[in-house]
Amino acid sequence: MGTQSNYALRLPASLKAGAEQVAREDGTTLNQFIVSAVAEKLAAMKTADYFQERARTGDLDAALAFLRRAGGQPPADDDRLPSR
Repeated sequence: MGTQSNYALRLPASLKAGAEQVAREDGTTLNQFIVSAVAEKLAAMKTADYFQERARTGDLDAALAFLRRAGGQPPADDDRLPSR
């Protein structure tokens, strides 16, 4: 994961207790839980940024034209959902 650094984190006692409980239930340490939570939040924020940028540079008319285009071959029998 590369070099590591320390950061003194101040958490309200109730939040720390809740995080410790969840970490314990998950079989991890509080540190591992916090690292995982920060990584998850960063991934979510970067994903949102990525899609906002894609939407900003997208071509709505081209996308709608693509969706309205005439279809090609019908689905093969093994591509169809089973009937109920």
